Amino acid sequence: MLSEKKQIQVSIAKRAAKELKGPCVVNLGIGIPTLVAKFIEDKNIYFHTENGLLGVTDVEEDKIDPNLVNAGKLPVDETIGASFFNSAESFGMIRGGHIDVAILGVLQVDQAGKIANWAVPGKNIMGVGGAMDLLVGAKKVIVTTTHTSKDGKSKLLKKCNYPITSTRSVDLIITELAVFEVADNKLRLIELMPGVTLEEVKEKTAADFIVKIKEEVR
Repeated sequence: MLSEKKQIQVSIAKRAAKELKGPCVVNLGIGIPTLVAKFIEDKNIYFHTENGLLGVTDVEEDKIDPNLVNAGKLPVDETIGASFFNSAESFGMIRGGHIDVAILGVLQVDQAGKIANWAVPGKNIMGVGGAMDLLVGAKKVIVTTTHTSKDGKSKLLKKCNYPITSTRSVDLIITELAVFEVADNKLRLIELMPGVTLEEVKEKTAADFIVKIKEEVR
């Protein structure tokens, strides 16, 4: 049985998977984004990792190759027809606009859709990785994150407290409570997750947002 934390992560990943329609090339960030591939059946969706593989797929435990990992150093496998290339070429794909969708995890996101996901003042974490490049180069950027941090504070803020990753705003934010789109540098609440009320979202969201819930998804 999945823990509560894992159930939350899975619910977010499942909702993010619904946003992907092939044919498209998708880059998955570290954390919740890596779960999205488990809920994709469309064979025209091709997963990319910035360390140099197009055609990423899950790997069975007894077939793990320690030399075959994604950008987060997690073991992966290759699909039939996959392509390998060096990191410079991989970032060329990103910066050249050849990634259709990037799904990123975040530490914080502000009410204009700008994210912070690479640095916490006073702490040593992995660093920016490919997030900055993906925010600039990907055609669409989706954020997957828990709505609040471990201490219960909202991750959706009026303004990020941590250094932002890019001046580009993301396009969609998916949490276990709600889905927000970003338009004209404003958050628009377009969907409540099953069993969640608008009052709960308002209570747990520090950012300002406009309610634009589509009746057909309620």
